[in-house]
Amino acid sequence: MSTALWQENIDWPSFLGRHDLTWSVKPVSWDQGAFIGNGWIGAMIYCEEHRLKRHVLRFVLGRTDVTAKDGDSPFPPRVPVGELHLELAGWIYQPISLRLHLWDAELRADITTTAGHVRLRALAHRTEMTIGVELETSDGERDTAFNWYAHHEVDRIFKHADGINLNQYIPESEVVRAVTDGVHTAAETFLPEGSGGCATAWSEREETSVDGSGRRLFYLSIQNGADAGAIERAVQAVNKASGQSWDVWLDKHRSWWHDYYRQSFLSIPDTMLEGFYWIQMYKLASATSEDGMLLDNQGPWMTATPWPGVWFNMNVQMAYSPVYASNRLELGQSLVQAMRNRFQQLIGNVPEAMRADSAGLGRSCSYDLDCPVDDEKGNLIWVCHNIWRQYRYSMDIELMQELLFPLLKRAVQHHIHLLEEGEDGKLHLPPTISPEYGSFLQLTVPDCHYDLALLMWGCRTLLRMSECSEIIGSCDESELQDDCKRWRSVLDRLAPLPVDETGFMVGGGQPLEFGHRHFSHLMAAFPLQLVSADSPDERELIAASLRHWFSMEGDLRGFSFTGAASIAAALGWGDEAHAYLQSLIHLLKPNTMYKEAGPVIESPLAGAEAIHDMLLQSRGDTVAVFPAMPGGWREASFHQLRAEGAFLVSAVRSEGRTAWIAVRSLAGSPCTLMTDMTGCVNIVRGTARPLGDGCFELKLNAGEELLLVAEDDEGEELVLEPVATVPHMCGFFGSYKPWRRYGLPVERK
Repeated sequence: MSTALWQENIDWPSFLGRHDLTWSVKPVSWDQGAFIGNGWIGAMIYCEEHRLKRHVLRFVLGRTDVTAKDGDSPFPPRVPVGELHLELAGWIYQPISLRLHLWDAELRADITTTAGHVRLRALAHRTEMTIGVELETSDGERDTAFNWYAHHEVDRIFKHADGINLNQYIPESEVVRAVTDGVHTAAETFLPEGSGGCATAWSEREETSVDGSGRRLFYLSIQNGADAGAIERAVQAVNKASGQSWDVWLDKHRSWWHDYYRQSFLSIPDTMLEGFYWIQMYKLASATSEDGMLLDNQGPWMTATPWPGVWFNMNVQMAYSPVYASNRLELGQSLVQAMRNRFQQLIGNVPEAMRADSAGLGRSCSYDLDCPVDDEKGNLIWVCHNIWRQYRYSMDIELMQELLFPLLKRAVQHHIHLLEEGEDGKLHLPPTISPEYGSFLQLTVPDCHYDLALLMWGCRTLLRMSECSEIIGSCDESELQDDCKRWRSVLDRLAPLPVDETGFMVGGGQPLEFGHRHFSHLMAAFPLQLVSADSPDERELIAASLRHWFSMEGDLRGFSFTGAASIAAALGWGDEAHAYLQSLIHLLKPNTMYKEAGPVIESPLAGAEAIHDMLLQSRGDTVAVFPAMPGGWREASFHQLRAEGAFLVSAVRSEGRTAWIAVRSLAGSPCTLMTDMTGCVNIVRGTARPLGDGCFELKLNAGEELLLVAEDDEGEELVLEPVATVPHMCGFFGSYKPWRRYGLPVERK
């Protein structure tokens, strides 16, 4: 976005540095570990307190696409790929300093042991399939060694410390080791033969730095498969990395991350929440990539879990939710490509009699999406909602034509096949599952809100797309007219969403009677936006539903609070949205990971989306700036957040009011801008028609910009910069530091 009329004053290394994850006490669990990843491979890094293992720094390795066939599982689950151990001469002792540098996406550590001192740097290279570690040691730690272990070779002390989930499948395996031209390889074949496997390669070299000191450089790569081809790919990755200057190799990694962060910016006066947000941006790009696998429940950081796969009744959809407004659409491509590449499998997931025109997706599966639809029907339509957002935030017509429209058409048709006419003449859905409600009872309800709302949204969205000239030109005209007639008929005759005095019901005849962790009975409000706060009646319905949901407490989990925060933000309740997010922080692990019976990555990522919803909302052709600001947030700023219609929006809030807003159109879409700038406003650049009450009709062609400045700020230098921090809340995450919340004095290094 052009900055000719305003100045961007962001010292990125310093700004992100205030939110680095920090440890002054060694991490001793996955919950506290430092995590690195490149969208495919990664490591969770931590120690152990057992007296026999206090000398080990563990790199618990993972690769997202390594699965194993299990005859007792409905799908091939993800499995561990082994560990890299840095085995020191002495015990890891105090003082210790670990810092995960967000800006450079690398872990730096100064470790004191009972025998000496170790300094290291570790990263998962973002553009190559290699993990690298730079190591410097004192004389007493000269014998420090790197050793790789297959999962079954890892000492039971470590496994017991991590916890063992008896529901998790861990295959038996055979490992064949070799050394070729200084590169170590380990081909691990899961048993029985044909179950899968993985190949790991690593090498180490020593070199002298410019200042004359010595350092050791260690490189490791993991590939899916244990055949000769996988081994060769792993060796090639290691040789490619080690064949370069370390500093040049490092610069390529850093360059990618620096460009990634600059895609958008936000700063808020809650320093802890601001830090949480930026860690999620780091986590998101560490966990998935444009050409990567689906973002599953835990990214590359595999640990004990009963959920070693991909879940579609909320997890995948919410994990991807922050990529849109954050202007990081390339990360959403992994979801798009998964649906595109497995289109035929989605058709195969519905009963054979429906496959001519339908598609679906059950609850959980592996990356092949082989997941027959059971009593939980609406998951594929919800995935289509994510793809719709990918389209609307990019205005990528090809995406709409080639994937979204045909896939949503089939997903909706699957639901239409299920409709039955009732005595009231309305079309009703048979009993289906409302995700997470009455799970142990296998409770099904007719006219389930989850499915009805998704079907309504699907029909409306298909009709909207059918008005696009690109869709009209690519479809048979007669067939499209028949389709539109059918979708309108469904909307006209479909049973209304069940409602009682408490708000939205779970389904027909089923009120919300006990605690419900999922917002599946509130889909019409969030994320589908079928109802909105613009209508007084609908606003009252949303508010009553939210109040009733949380009044029951019950089985509230991390994603309950992120959903509630986004709903509160949609109502303009900034303080309440903030309170839900503050509550979420209490449920997170010290490193911002989230775990129930196993890791579930979507909850913290969805928390980042809720922060977006407080700063910028878009619905259809309407974009709202600072729509849900807490009363105490007098200052805030953001740059190049993305809105529906492909707009990049920047704004500054100062002294409790909006000082200026800049909007750039990437596609020339229509837009109504809603602001709190109800006084005199100067249109410094671009064309906008004031509609009153802080609303403006924008008329921007692709590439054009609008700049609105509050009259009180006319003549002032317009600057976009971070807001001031609360110093003791910097570096809050990493190790467990609850005392930081209360302002106790800490020395910030």
